[in-house]
Amino acid sequence: MRDQIVWSLAQAPGLELLDLDINADGARFQSVVIDADPAAPFRAAYTIETDLAWHVRRLSVRELGGREHSLALRGNGNGGWTDAGGVSLPELAGCIDIDLTATPATNTLPIRRLDLHPGESATIAVAWVQFPDLTVRSSRQRYTCLAAYDTGAGRYRYEGLESGFTVELPVDANGVVRDYGDIWRRLR
Repeated sequence: MRDQIVWSLAQAPGLELLDLDINADGARFQSVVIDADPAAPFRAAYTIETDLAWHVRRLSVRELGGREHSLALRGNGNGGWTDAGGVSLPELAGCIDIDLTATPATNTLPIRRLDLHPGESATIAVAWVQFPDLTVRSSRQRYTCLAAYDTGAGRYRYEGLESGFTVELPVDANGVVRDYGDIWRRLR
């Protein structure tokens, strides 16, 4: 399954164009995000690769323009992480998923991996990447299935356990977020 997804920031000028390829080897996300907020504009390109069980195996992020810095992580599928040089990152131990603050796309990773049924919830640790500085740390989150994604009318509750932020996420039949609260609106 190949799809091209477009989101627009709802409160400020910004856009994301995601190419999603789900195939016999896993999933591949390739995207460009542009946030034109006059106070802190940035643009970045990222690629995420998963295995068949939706465990993140590779992440690469590049800020475009300006500082042009980057981040690369490798996951073993069991919560172990290394940087691009193979150096172990014990501060991310136990994180299976990646959460990029600049996109709603990464919510798909735990939604698909956890495969929750209506009424079920799971608390997870994610490698949380902040934009635009590309710092990364472990963060605890909870997902609750309100209606399963494969119905085509899926809904999930996302909770950031440290921040207290909560949002309901309508998703399509592939578990991809349609709208992210009043932050992102899906155009395609």
